[in-house]
Amino acid sequence: MEFRDSPKETEFRAVVREFLDREFPAEFGDRPTEWGLFNGAGRAQAGFVQFMRSWNTKLNERGWGAPAWPKEHGGGGLSVKEQFILSEEFAWRRAPRSGGIGHGWAGPTMMVYGTEEQKAEYLPKIISGEHIWCQLFSEPGAGSDLASLQTRAIRDGDDYVVNGQKIWTSGAQHAHMGILIARTNPDAPKHRGISYFLVDMKTPGIQVRPLINMLNSHEFNEVYFEDVRIPATSLLGEENRGWYLATTTLDFERSGIATSVAHQLIARDLVKYAKESEVGSHSVATSRAVRNELADRTIEAQVEALICYRIISMQERGEIPNKESSIAKLYSSELDVRLATTAMHLGGLFSQIMDRDDASAMGGKFARFYMHSTTSPIGGGTSEVQRNIISMRGLGLPRG
Repeated sequence: MEFRDSPKETEFRAVVREFLDREFPAEFGDRPTEWGLFNGAGRAQAGFVQFMRSWNTKLNERGWGAPAWPKEHGGGGLSVKEQFILSEEFAWRRAPRSGGIGHGWAGPTMMVYGTEEQKAEYLPKIISGEHIWCQLFSEPGAGSDLASLQTRAIRDGDDYVVNGQKIWTSGAQHAHMGILIARTNPDAPKHRGISYFLVDMKTPGIQVRPLINMLNSHEFNEVYFEDVRIPATSLLGEENRGWYLATTTLDFERSGIATSVAHQLIARDLVKYAKESEVGSHSVATSRAVRNELADRTIEAQVEALICYRIISMQERGEIPNKESSIAKLYSSELDVRLATTAMHLGGLFSQIMDRDDASAMGGKFARFYMHSTTSPIGGGTSEVQRNIISMRGLGLPRG
């Protein structure tokens, strides 16, 4: 694992820092953020929404809106290490990045499996931000065991007719398009007979219903399909081969460094709170356990960064992280929970406050972070699934 940048990478890091110095206002880097939503603006300052419009334009001009994408598709064409550097530097400044299902999943999968017509239709709109995408994968009975999905897509002339239900669909209420996997051959083994579609979310028969979480926040949705007609031209890749599209590992940097940096910043924020606030300093002064917790979380956030560096080093060598990605995901998710728990210990009874105008526990941030952290060991693959992958692929243990 090489920690030092090459001369070319040193030059690129300097370019990124100079860009941030020039274009990203310092007051937005210090803006109130929700710890559990690392890209969220929290209670956005005046002018931040307007700033984001011009910010995204500037990123796209450099290809940094989709840094991993090839230049011919409007991306940056950056190397694996350059993508890592960009993510790392933006994270330290708390600078927002473009992203989401369109940039990270729909677009890259389309580049590999899509027709020229599909690429021409959708890729420019992902880059420009004209299209927001959602992912229609999980179902009430098919989460960790996604291949058990039951949503059906039956060919009828030039269309497929889709019936079924999806759940935990982030951002479906805002999405223009969705990537959908549905069963097209019910007689095939469960990992076969699944197809992958590009779906216009305004198609008649699609109903989006909100799922309100315990933060009273509308992030997730359930999506119902009732006799939804999807043109056959919206099939991505081959019929009945959708599972392999959905599980394709594309050669784009996904080291998790942005989350690692966010955790290091949270640890710093907690230490600052312990030193400067009346509540925090009282807790630290009277509890050696809290001081030890703060030290542990700080060290663990740095260990997380080392795991990320290991993954990026493998990708640079052309290797595909397998068990290593599960190790990183497991460690990061559970560190999220530990950081939130430490914040609650530090704030004591004040950590139960939700009021953003109450400064005693950073405007209710502790309580919101704690509640949001409960989703981390579930979303993106549960901790149980990650442990199974590590045990089988890393330790060579038999399937349980």
